[in-house]
Amino acid sequence: MLTKNIQFKNFKFSASNKKIKKDLKKLLEKKSELIKSLTPFYNYSYSKKIFSKFKKKLSMRIIGMGGSILGTKAIYDFLRYKIKNEVTFIDNLQTYLEDDKKKINIIVSKSGNTLETITNTNLLIKDGQKNIFIIENNNNYLRTYAQKLKAEIINHNNFIGGRYSVLSEVGMLPAELMGLNEKKFKQLNNLIKNENFVNLLITSVNNTLYFLKKKRFNSIILNYDKTAESLFKWYQQLIAESLGKKSKGIFPIVSSMPKDNHSLMQLYLDGPKNNFFTFFSVKEKNTPKIMNNKILSSYSYLKNKDLNQIIFSQKLATEKVFLKKNIPFRSFEILNKDEKTLGELFCFFILETILLGRALRINPFDQPSVELIKKETKKILI
Repeated sequence: MLTKNIQFKNFKFSASNKKIKKDLKKLLEKKSELIKSLTPFYNYSYSKKIFSKFKKKLSMRIIGMGGSILGTKAIYDFLRYKIKNEVTFIDNLQTYLEDDKKKINIIVSKSGNTLETITNTNLLIKDGQKNIFIIENNNNYLRTYAQKLKAEIINHNNFIGGRYSVLSEVGMLPAELMGLNEKKFKQLNNLIKNENFVNLLITSVNNTLYFLKKKRFNSIILNYDKTAESLFKWYQQLIAESLGKKSKGIFPIVSSMPKDNHSLMQLYLDGPKNNFFTFFSVKEKNTPKIMNNKILSSYSYLKNKDLNQIIFSQKLATEKVFLKKNIPFRSFEILNKDEKTLGELFCFFILETILLGRALRINPFDQPSVELIKKETKKILI
């Protein structure tokens, strides 16, 4: 068990590196703003009074790019069953026909100068709408625009990068507006007291480093839960943008299961041996049940089975085949789907990414080459 909420099977073998444990200890002792954001002791830049202004607004539209929006979308999709609000996410450049003046617009951009967010804000925000801007406290375009609109402005923490910001103002303000309990997401203090969690985290990092040495650079997530698709889009950015530097890195690929049994699985099983895998599933309750009177005798084994049983059997079968073929994998099975569990997953993946960056001698907090495209785009548009 990783925690009481997460059943975890680590990679079959265990690589060893005592330095990772020391790095984790230093990371936690440093008590950076990022680490604080994973705990209940983080100080938000907004007052709880803000919710009295907006709590009656049931419809929200969140505008942002990358780390400014992916974490919040992961929260919304994964915990959708608990959320009454309708939330629209604008995370790309395209034509949007929908227009609803009753929406709260939440615009998120750390720099305040993100071209796509500026464009979408310009096209979508209408007079009379309620607007909240989450941006850095400096002289930037969106802050100036927010002041012109007389919008609510929340300071984005300068010391937390976008892809690490999910448990800061960026993700927690929208989460509270969705009616979720932000305190329950903050699980780091409990997790670091859990010796099993710490050991499994360290072992997972060590094994991943071993795979990289063996030229296995593709990290493929076999996701059996549709509500976790956005969670792994967030994870994909976290890994790719944090570690893809100096000709090093991990290529995170999200595969939708069991659908991809019928498209990609043949490659996974018999193709190049340059992959390692993560299985992810949720133990759902009360899923639709097979109608026995419509099942032909040739498939009688499906009788009395529900959707969760069928999906889970496919996952177990795939794991067994992977073991036979000596394909490396780890497995997460979610036993309880709530804020606490999602907070535990955020903590695990964030700590894992930072530790991998340090071990690879890479700065996991910058993204220098992405800036080149921004500069070239501006040159073309001028």
